[in-house]
Amino acid sequence: MSTQVRLAPSILAADFSRLGEEVKNVCDAGADWVHLDVMDGHFVPNISFGPAVIQSLRPYTDKVFDCHLMIAPADPYLEAFAKAGCDYITVHAEAGPHLHRSLQTIRALGKKAGVSLNPATPLSAIEHVMDDLDLILIMSVNPGFGGQKYIPAMTDKIRMAKSLIGDRPIHLEVDGGITAETAPIATAAGADVLVAGSAIFKGTSVDDYRKTVDTLRKAAEEAVARS
Repeated sequence: MSTQVRLAPSILAADFSRLGEEVKNVCDAGADWVHLDVMDGHFVPNISFGPAVIQSLRPYTDKVFDCHLMIAPADPYLEAFAKAGCDYITVHAEAGPHLHRSLQTIRALGKKAGVSLNPATPLSAIEHVMDDLDLILIMSVNPGFGGQKYIPAMTDKIRMAKSLIGDRPIHLEVDGGITAETAPIATAAGADVLVAGSAIFKGTSVDDYRKTVDTLRKAAEEAVARS
């Protein structure tokens, strides 16, 4: 997998009263992917949005829609999110008993399949589904709330996940507490996709977002160059 660092702003931190404009602005500011945090109030404490909202956002950009399903069960809704325009659909290893089936379903829908691990979930949970993965998402905070601080112990987990991936074409994504200070830590450990919400959605304009996107990208890529 390429060592290029991709930035995936989480629209959870955007202004929901003008969400389409926010998606367009952050993409114009240089975002590579758009991260869509779907929360059900059951698997995680909060409720965010569903496939109808994602479908309404799809016309605002042709960039990758990176959908992170923090819902349980996920399987009954995979087709709806695929039809809404998601490119990557990531399910949690903890959200259902048949992870392999979930990943196969996502791929059968013509989408890229991802799996996410909560901080306390070991990498052994995904050792036997690696051939069905396009993305691994390491949660560096406990999911459900924005603005949390990066858990330092996750750096070793990122490094071990990178080793587990080996030469497979699998993206390694990190979500939670990503700032100009922690982005270099995550990318030096092997991450190539960084999710950031509150660190990017500062201000209200394309220029404001471009400054934060550029700052994060520079910090992350310098760490990759040094590693």
